[in-house]
Amino acid sequence: MKNNSLFIFLLSAFMLFNSCARNPVSGKRQIVLMSESQEIAMGQEADPQVIAQFGLYPDSALQRFITQKGRQMAAISHRPNIEYHFRVIDSDVINAFAVPGGYVYFTRGIMAYFNNEAEFAGVLGHEIGHITARHSVEQQRNQLLGQVGLIAGMVVAPQLAQFADAAFQGMGLLLLKFGRDAERESDMLGVEYSTKIGYDAAEMADFFTTLERKGAETGAAELPDFLSTHPNPGQRQATVAQLAKEWKQKQNLTNPVVNRNSYLRMIEGMVFGEDPRQGFRENNIFYHPDLKFQFPTPPNWAYQNSPQRVQLASPDGKALFMLMLAPGANLQEAANAVVQQYKLTPVQSSQVTVNGLNAIAMVADQAQQQGQVLRTLSYLIQYGSTIYHLIGISSLADFTAYQNTFLNSMQNFRQLTDASKLNRQPERIRIRTVNSNTTLGNFLTQQNVPSARREEMALLNGMRLTDNLTSGMLIKVVGQ
Repeated sequence: MKNNSLFIFLLSAFMLFNSCARNPVSGKRQIVLMSESQEIAMGQEADPQVIAQFGLYPDSALQRFITQKGRQMAAISHRPNIEYHFRVIDSDVINAFAVPGGYVYFTRGIMAYFNNEAEFAGVLGHEIGHITARHSVEQQRNQLLGQVGLIAGMVVAPQLAQFADAAFQGMGLLLLKFGRDAERESDMLGVEYSTKIGYDAAEMADFFTTLERKGAETGAAELPDFLSTHPNPGQRQATVAQLAKEWKQKQNLTNPVVNRNSYLRMIEGMVFGEDPRQGFRENNIFYHPDLKFQFPTPPNWAYQNSPQRVQLASPDGKALFMLMLAPGANLQEAANAVVQQYKLTPVQSSQVTVNGLNAIAMVADQAQQQGQVLRTLSYLIQYGSTIYHLIGISSLADFTAYQNTFLNSMQNFRQLTDASKLNRQPERIRIRTVNSNTTLGNFLTQQNVPSARREEMALLNGMRLTDNLTSGMLIKVVGQ
């Protein structure tokens, strides 16, 4: 029996090895425990979760642009046979990423920092390269996907992170960190693909400089994966610049496309930074102008707002607080749904009022492995026709330490009536024309840009304040 089992195992392994596909880019045989159809299915499953988490940026012209350029580039790639999908998502984080099966996402944050089409095209080629070279599939093979306890930059205890799984089941794909070799290969493909459709790939190297400066400013918190995983950005820029030169010669590309002005005009009016209409935190209070509610947030807790939920994590990672919509036609149905969704055992429940709003307050436990217990405090609050679920989570041992913090946020949920908050509008990209030769610093002064924001505007334009401008140039500023 043992010999037969060993034979079957060896035969299966032999058949698997011999059924390996060749990598579309390298041409080498590649062992991946996933067929192309499974890879595509993975992307189809993740795509609605990505859109639900971030939302699509509501600019049809921009969505058409990324789809047109993406399809043009996919057609000359190493995998033109699969169907590609390209999205601009409504996030101010500076990032771009790809999901297996042909799904590519750019945030409005990174679109704001591009200063021409060629920069965009280089990064687009880089992300398509992750798909054509099957880097994400290799990560799946190496079992690098899964719960990592990282929620949009907020580090929490792994047992707490499960409560975000409803929105994050597919988000592990976004948290992939590709190895150095994969990043170098995608850089090469980004240069190749963007050059083949006529763009100046050297602009991609220049964009790395902008990202490097942004990383220094923010402590690398917002650097996209395609830059942050590389050990030496300066060396990488030089490599990409050299590759761009070589590919121009290969393609006999004597007049590569940059398209600065057309790109800048296209992003005129784009929301810049956090969109307060979708909710914002100020002086430790979260305001939502469109939904007309507010509640206090714990000081110094990490914070992230998305279309699906508001999330806050304690500095020590031992507590998590969230606000989201609750299912159900009434409060009791909502409470029952919460118990079922998170597999909770209610400890106590009572009907209460929160600033005149009907609510249910509920303490419930969730049993963990090895005898550990998580305790949750939920307030389900009826506000108009909507039921909001505010939940605080910690271990049973830590719950007492955080209970009053949870209660302070929950019991102070109320209608937003402050006109200054209700009418808060987002900042937007505005394009201005230089009237005479000057420096960027002088021009920003003429445009009444506050001195405290001039370095920020210089970075947004991929320039230095001392850079010379010529009459007729287009420059980005920020305003309402």
